[in-house]
Amino acid sequence: MGRFLCVLRSWLLMVSVIAAGNALQCFRDHSFVSEKLYTTSPGLVNGLQARTFGVWTLLSSVVRCLCALDIRNQTLYYITLFTFVVALAHFLSEVFIYHTAALTMGIMAPLMVASFSILGMLIGLQYLEVEAQSQNKKKN
Repeated sequence: MGRFLCVLRSWLLMVSVIAAGNALQCFRDHSFVSEKLYTTSPGLVNGLQARTFGVWTLLSSVVRCLCALDIRNQTLYYITLFTFVVALAHFLSEVFIYHTAALTMGIMAPLMVASFSILGMLIGLQYLEVEAQSQNKKKN
């Protein structure tokens, strides 16, 4: 496996672990979500909303971890890429459309992680394609 794919796998695993920690925070105390993310509308955040956000974050964490373990699984790879696209769209819409979040560090961090991850995974597609072509040549 190429060096870039090894780095990408490590990145996905690290992001997965951080997301799992964030999900646990959402279950433990719903003020985490209002204090870190939805800072312009903290009154809209209740326990149910925080736990729902936590479930979504935990599911994304599991998908990303599985992709890190099996990065050559094309379906899983695209699903993982889509988790970052959905996260980016969600946080951008909360800032610029719904105005429930401000561009604080609590929002900038997931925006940067999602953006870098999308970019890395799109580059990773090229490496996976080259790797697959190389293996096909070996078989023939």
